[in-house]
Amino acid sequence: MSYDLAVWEGTRPADDKAAARAFTNLYEHYVDTNVEHPPTERIAAYVAGLLERWFDLTEDEEDSSPWSTGPLIGEACGPLIYFPMRWSMAEEASTYAADLADSMGLVCFDPQQNRLRP
Repeated sequence: MSYDLAVWEGTRPADDKAAARAFTNLYEHYVDTNVEHPPTERIAAYVAGLLERWFDLTEDEEDSSPWSTGPLIGEACGPLIYFPMRWSMAEEASTYAADLADSMGLVCFDPQQNRLRP
């Protein structure tokens, strides 16, 4: 079981409902398509920030990474990254990921609970 977060560039939606719509639109446009969209510079910088805290799954020899997929940058599509993390580390990792997104002016959305974070 994994826990997923979505982080994207753009203006923070007014509420959770608007964020859910924005996420759905971004997902349909960037992820649910046959067109490859390289990550934007800001999303690549965000992923680099996550990997400063924890190893990428592909480099994790001690099984300490919270990421459920690797390489993590592979989950980024244009201005969006939608990524899974291990359930057992989800609380700590998602809090860090949400705070990092906020500090970088990015939007963080929890699709399981349909709510903005933090």
